[in-house]
Amino acid sequence: MPRLLHIEVACAENRTIGRSGRLPWSIPEDTRLFHEHTAGQIVILGRVSFDDWAGAREDGRRAVVVTQNAVPPAPNVHSAGTFTEALRIAETLPGRIHICGGERIYAEALALDRPLRLNLTLVHAEIEGDRHFPEWRHLPWRELARRESHDEKFRYTFLELER
Repeated sequence: MPRLLHIEVACAENRTIGRSGRLPWSIPEDTRLFHEHTAGQIVILGRVSFDDWAGAREDGRRAVVVTQNAVPPAPNVHSAGTFTEALRIAETLPGRIHICGGERIYAEALALDRPLRLNLTLVHAEIEGDRHFPEWRHLPWRELARRESHDEKFRYTFLELER
């Protein structure tokens, strides 16, 4: 049986996850949880996400970067030409596998016929952006956990879903 994949994402109600190559918000509580979930684990992410997140190489993470270009050699960094190849590499490494974006990587992960856990921070706002998380609400998720929170700018819900 394939290993459980953990999908880590924060998105707005309208599914926005990015704008101009950046997160369109700063939510420290979400950032802290994301780092806690992925520390010491395997992270699969696209090149833009990798370049934007210096932490992908920190705290014992093993990064598998999906890119058509070479990634400069670095300890615990692997490159793959496709998401399928990235999964093959990740399966050989110890630890949980976390899918960390971007848009195309998320779409390919959600389309898989294998166990998935979605760690979703749902930001209760409509936010303009040019990158979006694929529609997930129609999939047969089982809710494992839910916690409401807020900061001075946003209300948001931390959800843990599994299928």
